[in-house]
Amino acid sequence: VRPLAGVTTVEEVEEYNFPAPLAPARFELAKENIRKYSDEYAIVGDLEATVFELAWNLVGLEDFLMDMYMEEPYIDAVLDKCADFNMAIGKRLTELGCDMVWLGDDVGTQENLMMSPEVYRRVLLPRLKRIIKGIKSINPNVKIAYHSCGAIEPLIADFINAGIDVLNPIQPQAAGMNPKEIKEMYGSKLAFMGAVDVQGALPKGSVQDVKEEVKLRIEQMGANGGYILAPAHNIQPDTPAENIYAMFEAVKEFGVYR
Repeated sequence: VRPLAGVTTVEEVEEYNFPAPLAPARFELAKENIRKYSDEYAIVGDLEATVFELAWNLVGLEDFLMDMYMEEPYIDAVLDKCADFNMAIGKRLTELGCDMVWLGDDVGTQENLMMSPEVYRRVLLPRLKRIIKGIKSINPNVKIAYHSCGAIEPLIADFINAGIDVLNPIQPQAAGMNPKEIKEMYGSKLAFMGAVDVQGALPKGSVQDVKEEVKLRIEQMGANGGYILAPAHNIQPDTPAENIYAMFEAVKEFGVYR
């Protein structure tokens, strides 16, 4: 059951008891990991499902999208609550010592955006900017990573303008997401993480196919740095173990910036 399923008014949103973002127990593991690992590793705080995904999960996707397009007043109230919630957590993680904060909302499908760029810019982009501004007010040097699957090229310039430093996952089979072209268009202003095909090469290819895939992505996205090689999403259960090993071995063989 969606906690805000059937909501129609701002008052109903205000009556819903959102969790306390700064509850001390929420940060116990973060504190421990930062204490143990920050001397050797970059520490990443994860706040995926930052605004849009958190909001529609409360309401239900179909109703939320329809009401967003109809500009129902409660939509702004839900989105603001979600933005405030995650911004408070992001600021606290930055205070604790995170080097990067990972944000994200899936707004792309295989072929297109889930909404028009105009709607994204009107409804979601201002809240993303506000969250990033809040986090960077704690530490201007903290890096912001952002995840969205799918065909999101029409929004990449907006992500850069919002203050995103690293974009993930660069889904190579999605429309308009050719890694070479994305690097050429945006590589001077943005770093990338992902791009290794989890729809074709990793689950369905041979070991040699996987090695060629890794080599290709490094050639396409690694020039002048700014690329973290990774699968274009979670490695799925149908992926042969030998292909996973092949990806790691190929990184050792080809993973040198040129």
